[in-house]
Amino acid sequence: MSDYKLGKAYALEQDKNDPLADFRQQFHLPKDANGNPLIYFTGNSLGLQPKLTKSYIEEELNDWANLGVEGHTEGEHPWLHYHEFLTQSMADIVGAKPIEVVIMNTLTTNLHLMMVSFYKPTEKRYKILIEADAFPSDKYAVESQLRHHGYDDKDGLILWKPNPETDLTHYDELERLMEQHGDEIALIMIGGVNYYTGQFFDLKRITELGHSYGCKVGFDCAHGAGNVKLDLHNSGADFAIWCTYKYLNSGPGSLSGVFVHERHAHDKTLNRFTGWWSHNKQTRFKMRDEFDQLPGAEGWQLSNPPILSMCAIRASLDVFAEAGMDNLIEKSRKLTGYFEYLINELNNDHIRIITPSNAKERGCQLSIQVRSADKALHQKLTEAGIITDWREPDVIRCAPVPLYNSFEDVFEFVERLKPILAFPKGRND
Repeated sequence: MSDYKLGKAYALEQDKNDPLADFRQQFHLPKDANGNPLIYFTGNSLGLQPKLTKSYIEEELNDWANLGVEGHTEGEHPWLHYHEFLTQSMADIVGAKPIEVVIMNTLTTNLHLMMVSFYKPTEKRYKILIEADAFPSDKYAVESQLRHHGYDDKDGLILWKPNPETDLTHYDELERLMEQHGDEIALIMIGGVNYYTGQFFDLKRITELGHSYGCKVGFDCAHGAGNVKLDLHNSGADFAIWCTYKYLNSGPGSLSGVFVHERHAHDKTLNRFTGWWSHNKQTRFKMRDEFDQLPGAEGWQLSNPPILSMCAIRASLDVFAEAGMDNLIEKSRKLTGYFEYLINELNNDHIRIITPSNAKERGCQLSIQVRSADKALHQKLTEAGIITDWREPDVIRCAPVPLYNSFEDVFEFVERLKPILAFPKGRND
């Protein structure tokens, strides 16, 4: 039995009693031509801008203007150490120790850097296992690593395929693949939350399975960081990477996060690409010293960080720290559960939710499959003041984000969806 109720009064009551409701006011909400806020359910693609962001960036612009190069060591947030201001908050969000986390580069760049260290193929063990419907950039990256090492990118790739009836990937199939190919697999690289279905994987289960066969295990948490409880340290994963521009609200194309488990923190024998920012901080500017590897995730850095992008990350992380990740997850489950309830109450044969119904197996995203629809339906939603994400052939990805979306948003979304579903291909007759 669900405690949710139909009707707008219920949604308004939930918003009134929501302890996180005021955080909505800390974000810039996109508006229509008449100045009315749009219903924005696309935080899974690009998060909204915190109002703090502008002032944080202006602070560093002022230091650049007034201090020039001295801004590296002076000012309230010296640039030389700027990435360190992000470490604790980011570690709290992804469930890691500070030594395991660093912000650097961009997502696929970091995936390649991690594979330099953790994809170590041999004549017998060279294959990579990935979801069949992984985010394309992940698939492209691992295929290119196979080619780089001289292997065929089709023979060397093992695909964990979803069940065609549910569109979800099942662990019994993963276990079967490992039984069949485990001694051939060098690396398991899975998206922590599948971009298409919104399925949140059991990272610890996958890691333990992979390690039992002698494989390295890594995760792309682009759709998980800031959305679900990743608990990366306790998962035991060798590495993880994520972007910061989705649920972490740092702006388009912003920097990526990296996790490297602490058991690798002091292993200087790991192969890696290096740069001067992974060199000992105490002797970095002596310039002529031999390379001296930093411990922990910082030891994978290459270059000094882009400060203005990090300002936006710091602004968002400060909002997260104030709200608390556990509080956000609690609201997220209520908000997405309410969304699921309203969709199911439509009793419409045209639609089904392909995201798992178990709250522990998803974040805030619901992927709604609309039979007999095409992208015209998505256009109708846009015209109705709803910003969602269309994925071919027939899925709308919707993410009610707990930091800035409300129960009223969810109610209004479903109310505006009802007449559109009557004409799923966008017809007006």
